[in-house]
Amino acid sequence: MRYIDFVDLNYTPKETDVICTFHIEPAGISMKEAAGGVAAESSVGTWTEFTTVKPYVDRLAACVFDIDGGLAKIAYPLELFELGNMPNILSSVAGNVFGLRALENLRLNDIDFPSKLVRSFKGPKFGIEGIRRLLKVYDRPLVGTIIKPKLGLKTADHAKVAYEAWVGGCDIVKDDENLGSQSFNPFDERVLKTLEARDRAQRKTGEKKVYMVNITAETGQMLKRAEFVLSHGGEYVMVDILTCGFAALQTLRDQGFKLVIHAHRAGHAAFTKNPKHGISMKVIAKVARMIGVDQLHVGTVVGKMFETRDEVRENCEALKTEMSGLKPVLPVASGGLHPGLVPSLMEFFGKDFVIQAGGGIHGHSDGTVAGAKAMRQAVEATLEGVPLKEYARAHVELETALRIWGQRP
Repeated sequence: MRYIDFVDLNYTPKETDVICTFHIEPAGISMKEAAGGVAAESSVGTWTEFTTVKPYVDRLAACVFDIDGGLAKIAYPLELFELGNMPNILSSVAGNVFGLRALENLRLNDIDFPSKLVRSFKGPKFGIEGIRRLLKVYDRPLVGTIIKPKLGLKTADHAKVAYEAWVGGCDIVKDDENLGSQSFNPFDERVLKTLEARDRAQRKTGEKKVYMVNITAETGQMLKRAEFVLSHGGEYVMVDILTCGFAALQTLRDQGFKLVIHAHRAGHAAFTKNPKHGISMKVIAKVARMIGVDQLHVGTVVGKMFETRDEVRENCEALKTEMSGLKPVLPVASGGLHPGLVPSLMEFFGKDFVIQAGGGIHGHSDGTVAGAKAMRQAVEATLEGVPLKEYARAHVELETALRIWGQRP
């Protein structure tokens, strides 16, 4: 079959088809042939005729059924894929096609998965409702922080910063994505001391507090770390889902641990930042949800990350919209956030998200406790419909934060 034979603009996709939307920029060939090349090379075809093909193989061919400018939609028969095997799925639709000489650029913008394929994965164990039940917070965004500096603190100082953030008003404290089990802050010791600090903060504040410890490692080691967290009273783990890989993530999720999985997207911009080539964050969000994360970084709109409002909105929709019965995933906004941005964040995200601020809490001139208080005060003011500057008149921590970082209109 020639590339062009994989194009049928009169084809109507089946409910069981996997539908991929690609941005395609051909290199010296027509758009129709280029799209057909993507369909061929990601299913049953190749660059030349061959003698090993059998008549029954033709029904497994992917089909380009829509071309609109530089966008092409391709339908893949479900039989092409192994159920419950995300590496297999992505190796097909997001594999060698990115290196085709016939293409100048190729970007996988979206995937729509049929129900049978979605249900072959476990999906989130907790999701938004489960997380809210755990934290007993139902009517506001969750407030979180990342330990800063991200690397270098000794264990005792790490736990001290966590305690101060919790006492100041943070619901959540998490490790940075770079923190594993370095000599200055070994994993087991960090878990024990930080969970001890969590318990003290809960007694002092009367609020539920959680610690997201980074367990990212070789898969076997990652499972051991998850078990250690669970056996010592931890309720959350954090995983760098792209650097550890979707297979490792699925192995963790399939254990059924009673642990919320916080998904960090470290490295995502290598795939997502170029609007002409790579894989969209929306696709990564859908895949992570199917495998079973409970919350995921999605961008900020108003912080330091590059994504547009539309991209972040699409990421959130991928986590929350109906998807064959999967629980919705909690979006996490993180990157360059501070109290002055809270009204804009809540206007965009609503209440079901995590405000994850590092420098915007620990950079407060009066310290971490004051920084956490300022963030909670900004949330309270926004919920009450009171402008931050007005609320700050009676809340010195917020007043100082606004003086340091200002306020986004």
